[in-house]
Amino acid sequence: MVDSWVVPARGRIVSLLPSATEIVYALGLAERLVGVTHECDFPPEAREKPRLTASTIPHAADASEVDRHVRESLHAGSSLYSLDRTLLEIIAPDLIITQELCTVCAVSYEIVDAAAKGLRGDPRVISLEPASLEDVYANVTTIGALTASQAEATRFVTSLRERAERLRVAVSGKSRPRTLVLEWTDPPYNAGHWTPGLVDLAGGEPLLATPGAYSQTITWDAIVASDPDVVIVAPCGFDLAATLRAIDDLAAREPAWKALRAVRERRAYAIDGNAFVNRPGPRLVDTAELFATAIHGEPIGAAAEDPGAIRRL
Repeated sequence: MVDSWVVPARGRIVSLLPSATEIVYALGLAERLVGVTHECDFPPEAREKPRLTASTIPHAADASEVDRHVRESLHAGSSLYSLDRTLLEIIAPDLIITQELCTVCAVSYEIVDAAAKGLRGDPRVISLEPASLEDVYANVTTIGALTASQAEATRFVTSLRERAERLRVAVSGKSRPRTLVLEWTDPPYNAGHWTPGLVDLAGGEPLLATPGAYSQTITWDAIVASDPDVVIVAPCGFDLAATLRAIDDLAAREPAWKALRAVRERRAYAIDGNAFVNRPGPRLVDTAELFATAIHGEPIGAAAEDPGAIRRL
């Protein structure tokens, strides 16, 4: 819930979430955005903002190496991300947007909150915790209220809802294929949080999913037994090229993958998970359009026209 606090006129904003950075730009607040994460890459001009975070995850590691590094770091109580407190102090933000949802996805709330308490000016720290597309709409509204951009937020949410409704209508008369989304490949993770709802919006039936909750590891025996009609692979943090490499590794070592009916019938797709599936911001509507394209085997929605977003296997 948003209280009466509002960023001062021309107040300075730091976004420690790529999804929040997208919202800030969508609301026309780019000039007030003075710091972002190393992963904030959309819109492209966000890359020019001062970067306040870095990752300890090895660059170019494959899926199994990333999983091992994450597990070892969490077991040791180490953070996967660092925060440049010196730069944060120089920037002196009025509002810091962060999250508590996932310590694997972004710098932890505890680290951000501790750093903020040492800053002059007592900046406001807000944590976004989306678990569904509706929550993303609410986050847009929240940021709009905190930045005196309520009108812009209302218009933007309305446009997103209209796109989602057009998609719902477009797939309403089609069959609903049983759809498995893998958010990691080694080990395999199912679809959690907002992803099952996007499958439903796209006209599919979510399979082996955990709606509104964390993704979980699943076994290849369970995947084979579920016999999905469609498989979508969108590893967290991987772009399309990295996703295709992960699928190549998977195909080389896991016989169950090639045995899946959806793979044999070429109803398996790779999607840029980093930009779309795993980033709970405005482009989740694009994600639903990409899902619809995969589920129904034909381009549906503007997002399907992006050659770097989806690939049929």
